[in-house]
Amino acid sequence: MTDRPIVPVVLSGGAGSRLWPASRSRQPKQLLSLVEERTMLLMTIQRTDAVPAAKAPLIVCNADQRSGVENELAKSGHPDAALVLEPIGRNTAPATAVAALQLLSDGADPIMFVMPADHVIRNEEAFGEAVELAAGFAEQGYLLTFGIDPTGPETGYGYIRFGDPLAAGVRVVEEFREKPDAATAEKYLASGRYLWNSGMFMFRASCFLAELESHAPGVLDAARAALDSAEHDGTATLLDEATFASSPSISIDYAVMEHTNAAAVVPIHTGWSDVGSWAALWEIGQHDEDGNVLIGDVDTIDVQNSYVRSSGRLVAAIGLDDVVIVDTPDATLVSHRDRSQDVKAIVDLLKEQGRSEAETDGTELRSWGRFTTIDRGSGNRILRLRLDPGMTMPLQKHGDHSEHWIVLDGCAQIRLGATTHLVSKNESMFIPTGETHQLKNASETAPVEMIKVEISRSVDQ
Repeated sequence: MTDRPIVPVVLSGGAGSRLWPASRSRQPKQLLSLVEERTMLLMTIQRTDAVPAAKAPLIVCNADQRSGVENELAKSGHPDAALVLEPIGRNTAPATAVAALQLLSDGADPIMFVMPADHVIRNEEAFGEAVELAAGFAEQGYLLTFGIDPTGPETGYGYIRFGDPLAAGVRVVEEFREKPDAATAEKYLASGRYLWNSGMFMFRASCFLAELESHAPGVLDAARAALDSAEHDGTATLLDEATFASSPSISIDYAVMEHTNAAAVVPIHTGWSDVGSWAALWEIGQHDEDGNVLIGDVDTIDVQNSYVRSSGRLVAAIGLDDVVIVDTPDATLVSHRDRSQDVKAIVDLLKEQGRSEAETDGTELRSWGRFTTIDRGSGNRILRLRLDPGMTMPLQKHGDHSEHWIVLDGCAQIRLGATTHLVSKNESMFIPTGETHQLKNASETAPVEMIKVEISRSVDQ
C-alpha cells in the first residue's frame, strides 16, 4: 500500500452505441439504470468507497452530459467533485492527460485510478484489495492495468500477455493485443498466458505524463493547451474546443501502455463485466427457468436464452431462441444474441440517415430535472417534465409560442410576469406569448410532474 492519495478518475465520455436503443448519445449507458436501480455512473463512483485511501473522484465527461453527471454526483455524496468537460471526444489518453495535468496543478502527485463509468464489479471487497495492491506498485513508478481471466474466446476485448511475477498477484506485461479474430482468440485462450484488458489503469500522475511525453507528445501538448485555455464554472472545467480537438484520438493502450517498459498487470477476480453489449447484460442478468432475462412488461411463450426488455408498453414474444428484444418509446431492436456487437452498425446507419433516434429518445436531462417530448405536430409540441425537489428552472420568455402548464403531481410555484402563483395537482396555468415566466418546485422533498403544451404564435393567431 502507499500513503500517497489515490484519486479515482472516472471516464464518462462514451456513447454506448452497442446498447442502442436504450443508450443514446445524449443519454448514454453510464447514465442509465441497466443492471440495478442505480445508474452505471453512480455504481462506479460509489464503488470507490471500497478503497480506504481514495479521495473525491474527478469525472471527465462530454459537456452535453454535465447535468446528468452532476445529478449522479449529488446522489453519490460527492456533489462538489471536480468535473472536466470535453467539448469533443478524443478517446481515453487525452482525457486522462487533462486529468493528470489538473491534479498536478494542485501541487500534489496523486496516484490516479482511471476507470470507465460503465463497468460492473460484483465483488467489491476483492476489488478494493486489488486496488490497494496495485497502488503500492504505482507508488514505485509502475503503470498498472487490471486483467480479467478470460472465460471464452471473446473477440470484443483487448488481450494482455503476462510475464513473470513481480510479487504475488502482480505480473509484468509482455504485450498488449487488440481485439482478435475468433481463431486468434482461441489460441490466446489455449495458451493460458493471456488476460482480458479491463480498461482500468493505475499510475502516478507524473509517471503517466512522462510516458506521454516520450511516446505521444502530441496528446500532451494538446491537453496542456486545452487546459490553459479552459473556462471554469464552479468545480467544472470546460476545455477549449479548438486546442483539445487538435489532439490525436487515441486510447491509453495505444498511446502509452503498448510502449512503456513499466507496465504491470494485476489479475482480478471480482465478477467484472464491461456491459458492452446486450449479450453481456444477458450474461450477468437474473435468468428464469428458460434462461431468459425479462425486464419490464414482458410475456413469453416458448422463448429460451433470450434478453427481452421493455421500457413501458407490453412486449410479447413467441417461439424464439437466443434473441435480444429491446423496446423503447420511439424504437425497437430485434437481434440474434450472437450479433449484439453489431448494434453499433445500426446506430451508424441512423446517423448517416440523419435520424434523431441515434441521439435521443426524446428525454433530455437538465440540472433541474428532465423532460420528454411525447408528441409533436404542426405548430405544437407536448412535453412531460419532472422538476426535482427544491429546483428552479431558468427565467424564460418565448416570442414564438404560448404555453399551457398542467400539474399532474406535486405543487409548482409559477412566476408569471410580476406575480407568483401556486399551482397544485389537477390545476393549470396559461403562459401567453412573450410573457416572462419561471417555474419552481415548491417542495423540498417531492418532485413535480407536469405536462407542457407549446402552441406556436402562428397557430394562436
